[in-house]
Amino acid sequence: MPHRYRRTDRVEELLKEEIAEILRDVKDPRVGFVTVMDVEASPDLRHAKVYVSVLGDEEEKAETMAALKNASGWVRSRVGEAVTLKYLPKFEFFLDRTLEEAARIGRLIEEMRADVEGEEE
Repeated sequence: MPHRYRRTDRVEELLKEEIAEILRDVKDPRVGFVTVMDVEASPDLRHAKVYVSVLGDEEEKAETMAALKNASGWVRSRVGEAVTLKYLPKFEFFLDRTLEEAARIGRLIEEMRADVEGEEE
């Protein structure tokens, strides 16, 4: 893994907090309940991947992601008003399915546990 710089880590955390705050104020009805899970900035801080979790069904998630893609420039300008950086990264939003996968794995474990307990009886 390439060496990570502390500054990049600090900027990523700052961006995560600012983007989360900005998304709470979005008035677009297509943007439902969104949680910023992570931000990964390029080493030169010119680009940043923003990973979000979205509550809802697949259609609602797709609508939210489309709305975030359309609003990325607006989000970037709002972040620019809140933070001072030499270069403000361009944001690209990605759906983070980590929570969904964790829930799915939890269900599988519970099913396996129930099967094992059923066999022991």
